[in-house]
Amino acid sequence: MNKIVVLLTTLMYLSTLGILAQSRTVTGQVTDESGAVMPFVTIMNLTTKQGVVSNERGNYSINVTGNNDILHFSSLGMKPHKEKVDKRSVVNVILKEDVSGLDEVVVTGCQSNNKFRPFRSSKRSKLMAKSSHPQMAVRATGSYSMYEAQDFNFNTENYASINENGYKQVSKQPLSTFSVDVDRASYSNIRRFLNNGQMPPADAVRIEEMINYFDYDYDQPQGDDPFSIHPEIATCPWNEAHYLLKVGLKGKAIEKDNLPPSNLVFLIDVSGSMNHANKLPLLKSSFRLLVNELRPEDYVSIVVYAGAAGCVLEPTSGKNKQTILNALDQLQAGGSTAGGAGLKLAYKKAKENYQEHANNRIIIATDGDFNVGQSSNAAMEDLVAQERDNGIFMTVLGFGMGNYKDDRMEIIADKGNGNYAYIDNLQEAQKTLVSEFGGTLFTIAKDVKFQLEFNPNNVLAYRLIGYENRLLNDEDFNDDKKDAGEIGAGHTVTALYEIIPVGAEDSKQWVKSIDPLKYQKNVQQSHQFDDEWLTLKLRYKQPDASNSQLIVQTVKGDVKDFNEASQDFQFSASVAAFGMLLRNSEYKEDLNYTDVYQMAKKARGNDEQGFKAEMVRLVKTAESISQNYATNE
Repeated sequence: MNKIVVLLTTLMYLSTLGILAQSRTVTGQVTDESGAVMPFVTIMNLTTKQGVVSNERGNYSINVTGNNDILHFSSLGMKPHKEKVDKRSVVNVILKEDVSGLDEVVVTGCQSNNKFRPFRSSKRSKLMAKSSHPQMAVRATGSYSMYEAQDFNFNTENYASINENGYKQVSKQPLSTFSVDVDRASYSNIRRFLNNGQMPPADAVRIEEMINYFDYDYDQPQGDDPFSIHPEIATCPWNEAHYLLKVGLKGKAIEKDNLPPSNLVFLIDVSGSMNHANKLPLLKSSFRLLVNELRPEDYVSIVVYAGAAGCVLEPTSGKNKQTILNALDQLQAGGSTAGGAGLKLAYKKAKENYQEHANNRIIIATDGDFNVGQSSNAAMEDLVAQERDNGIFMTVLGFGMGNYKDDRMEIIADKGNGNYAYIDNLQEAQKTLVSEFGGTLFTIAKDVKFQLEFNPNNVLAYRLIGYENRLLNDEDFNDDKKDAGEIGAGHTVTALYEIIPVGAEDSKQWVKSIDPLKYQKNVQQSHQFDDEWLTLKLRYKQPDASNSQLIVQTVKGDVKDFNEASQDFQFSASVAAFGMLLRNSEYKEDLNYTDVYQMAKKARGNDEQGFKAEMVRLVKTAESISQNYATNE
């Protein structure tokens, strides 16, 4: 018996030695047919499903388990190539041009010795150039070439233009319709500016995202609907003649263990513009936090894009966290930004691994600087709009500064059934990806939209504070084909309206009269609803449904004094006031930073994580910066 045990042990030992002997690292270089090196080529081990990307010299290093492993090489504009490892420790590969895929060919420079080295070339256009600029790139289409210099000393940040909502007269426009918004990117981006001693651009200030950055103490929904609605009216703190309406929405919270499984695709920008400490390194640290939250039933794929897009990790279970982390650790930045190609590949991977009744989601992490391929805002909007009805949701994470493209990422999130956050530090990553794990990654309702009908007996005019990029036509409310916002598990949404009541002393200042209409019926107003301020309607769809459901609630009752309103009301008002000052709103009246500071400080309430206290400090920072600006002028 002992001899048998010894024999089996010996065989197992020898077998292990054999496996260890076959497991090794293979290195090599990728070039094209002209001999030019090819960086940013995706090399996938089809046996282990692990991948790497070649560096700026076309070199790569990858682990193999044995002689039968097959490596798959892919790059934009080149024919895919498979190579069996055999007994080799060095596998050099020459990729051939794919003429059918050369609608747009990318040539990116290397900066090791300031000489331009093309890594992808066309027989129709041999591009040889020199550049002393470390971030110079050439983009070639057909027989034409164009130089694009990216100098990050210049600020090229882009924000969508915002035209602040004005007052609407109830007798002419009784309905206000908008899509909900749980994006919170604007607030953390504003924080980045202020912490760097700068005032943010006015169009970077989206007041609804500032308000919704914070959690409010709304009651959990009861019954079958996934929401509870919490309206409240009080006097307006910056105009005593006006009222302020708060509409709060609370999404049903779901315990992490009860959340459905996830099919996640990490779509990561590894282009040259991400080669900064607050971009790719912060991105990798942020995703490490998320990976640590994954469960065995959750699966992750990783797609990267620079000059081309490629998959560096096939679907991997959350129980294999180290495998996912190793793939993240190997990412390096360099090259131009084929964002459109990356999005297409991410959608392809998400659909290939689609799971019914699961959370199928792409998490895109980038500075938004798409400069190759489908780069225009209209093209990106069309791409994500085509894909949004396939049951795949989107989370957009923004990083960095200087060349940040907020407008593009807002479009991807808004049009792609998604949400959008800006990560300026690891604390924000912890908040977004860990503390708010369910709200960020798990949608409980889609196409959520509000419609408020104001009672002309009590309300002369109203203005929605923020949500300028989320306004809908009144007829869109009942149109189930019209895209709207998504709500995550446990998320809160808050909207504020400034109301001019009938008889307000300053009504003529804000509401301009028009001549009586000749052809419209002059309907006598009924006094049946004199105790009502408005009727609030909410439409939403279940995540996998195509037909919406309706919730209706009437708002009535006395108007509270602002100081007697709830802390949620007072704090959300202080955030709105802060945003109005940052935007230099024409409706700010005599507001100043001291008023906002006192208002916010008093209303912080439950603030375990300190985010509200942080905003109070930011108000003081903004006040100091604005005073310096005024002095310098």
